[in-house]
Order: sequence, then structure tokens, then C-alpha cells
Amino acid sequence: MVSLGELLRRSNETAILDFDTEYHEVTIRLWGKGVISRGRVRGGDVGTSRQVVRANQLILSKIDARNGAIGIVPPELDGAIVSNDFPSFEFAEKLDSSFMGWLVRSTPFVELCKAASEGTTNRVRIKEDRFLTQQIHLPSLEKQQTIVARLDQLADKVRRIDQHLDAIDAVAEALLISLHHKFAADRVVRLGDIIELFEDSELVKPEGQYPQVGVRGFGGGLFAKPALTGTETSYRAFNRLYADAIVLSQVKGWEGALAVCPSGLADMFVSPEYRTFRCKPDLASPAYLGELIRTPWFWSLLQAATRGVGARRERTRPEQLLNIELPMPELHEQLQIVEILSRQNELKQRHTKIREANQALIPATLERLFSNEFLKI
Repeated sequence: MVSLGELLRRSNETAILDFDTEYHEVTIRLWGKGVISRGRVRGGDVGTSRQVVRANQLILSKIDARNGAIGIVPPELDGAIVSNDFPSFEFAEKLDSSFMGWLVRSTPFVELCKAASEGTTNRVRIKEDRFLTQQIHLPSLEKQQTIVARLDQLADKVRRIDQHLDAIDAVAEALLISLHHKFAADRVVRLGDIIELFEDSELVKPEGQYPQVGVRGFGGGLFAKPALTGTETSYRAFNRLYADAIVLSQVKGWEGALAVCPSGLADMFVSPEYRTFRCKPDLASPAYLGELIRTPWFWSLLQAATRGVGARRERTRPEQLLNIELPMPELHEQLQIVEILSRQNELKQRHTKIREANQALIPATLERLFSNEFLKI
């Protein structure tokens, strides 16, 4: 068993910023999803001191390390800048950086980070000194590299399966868009002609329980979240969902965070940042629009309807969605297309199960490999 303090050396490279040069700022996705750029910032716009991070350093978020916000700096972010809330570390020679990159993605290591954190609600932060006293079982460098090679091989297989499924999905999406334009012919409508804003707002009561729903970006659909009590939110009201509601995230709608509500999520709640729309009778099919709004083609229309670039894009207001003009088949033709697409449903369901199993493979492998016996918490 070796303490992390024997294996990690704090990097303290202060950033000396040029006023007119742009620099990547680093952020870390939760649950081992990687270290990425949050965007570029001009040196003259940086108000406080920054640290420089280098490729293959370990970096963590003091606030969210307990939620898996820890990882290895990728080569493309060499020289990027971070605030003091993101400490970075160099590795001792007896520790392979790729091995550590896999280890920190495991559930037991996240538990280790939790054990090194303290504070009250919303102020829990990892304590560096406590973090560095945590111990791990350190195999020989040769053994570490063997483990990395096996895990890299597994990750490559997972990636190839995803690519194969993506290619099949792309063909199905191309079929939808082709049918959409073929049936629409020259018919162009304003979206507000066939759908309308319809919200069931409910005032929040302190004693109330409000099961929440979120929406994933890039056509990932809606998902259930834990309930909030009235005392756990600052919102004065929530929007209650209903079957076939078109749910739009005002913040991320332009990148595909919108979906049609299934009956199983009806009567659950979303914040006022999520707007709900319904199809006008005899003009639009919720099933058809549910397929259409999952496509990058539709997201491109939303992007064109909102102003700004990337993360600085403004919220998508209801009128911006409703004012979009697009080709649209008549209702009976929409239903024909839905019937054609329904023949792919069995295949889609099988693909969904394959994707779920594929995505669970690496986390399950890491949990078995890096069990609690591997770490001393």
C-alpha cells in the first residue's frame, strides 16, 4: 500500500497571460467522463490568477472530485489554464499516468475522494492533504502497463461497437429525413402553425414533493430524477408534464435537449427553464415530431433560430422555436412515415439494450479490478 503523496507531486506553474492571446480553460466532467475545454478566453478577460496544466497531469475539481470530477489532462489541453479550484499533479516514475487515468474512473476511487472531502451541504470540498494521505495498492510498473494494455483493448472494442451502432442509426436517420422532405414536397409551415405553447404550472408548496425530469442533449431523451421538496428549491413554480408534451430545455435546446414526453413520465415536474408545447389537433403527430426533433437536421434549425456561439448561445425562447419555418408533410403523411419507421422499432430496442450493456462494460470491469481491497479508505 502506497500513499498518494508518494506518487503525486503538486504542480504550481503560474500562468503568465498575454492580454490579447486566447487560452483554453479546463473543466472536468463528472463520473470519470474526461477532462475537456470549457472554451477559450482572452488573457485580458481573466480576472484572477490562473495555473497552467500540462498533458498527462492528474487534475481534479476540489468541489466535485467526490462526484468523479478527476482525470488526466489530454495532449490537446497542454498549456491550458485553470483556477486554484483545480489542482494538478505530476507523477512519480513508479506510477504510470495511464494506469492512474483508469484507476480514478473507478467507483472505489471516487469513494476515496469522498473520504478525503469535508464540509457542509453545497460546500463539501476535497482536502488536498487528506487526499494525499489516502493509500492505494501499487502493482509493479510492468503490471500497471499490462493492465492498461488490457483496458485500452477493451475500450477499443467498446468504441467500435458504438461506431457500428452509430452508423446504423445514421442510416435510419437519413431515411427519416429523406421521407420527410419527399412527403413535404413544397409545403413549408411555421412550427407555431402546428404546435403551441401549453404549460401546466404548479405553485411550489414547502411541504410538497415534486418528482423531477431532466432532458439529455443530442437527442438523448427525457429521464426521471429524484423528487425535490418545496424547501429544496428556489423556484416558485414547476411545470407539470403531460403525455406527448414536447419538452424544450431553454438552455441547451439548440444542441438537441428536447424530446416528447412518454406517458410514463406524465405528472412529473420540470423547472421553468423547460418549456412544454403540444401538437394542434389534426395538424401534427407527437410520434412524428418526436422522431424529427431527435435529428441533427432539426437541431441546426434551432441553432439558426438562437443567437450567440457555442456555450454563449442565448436561451431558446418559445417564440424562437415557434417561428421556425420548415418543410412539413400533412398529418396523414406524417402518420404514414411513423408506420414505416415503426418497422425499425424492434431493431432500435435491441440496439438500445446493446448500447446499455456496452456502456456498462468498462465501469463494471473497473469496479471488479479496482475493488475496495485495492484501495485503503
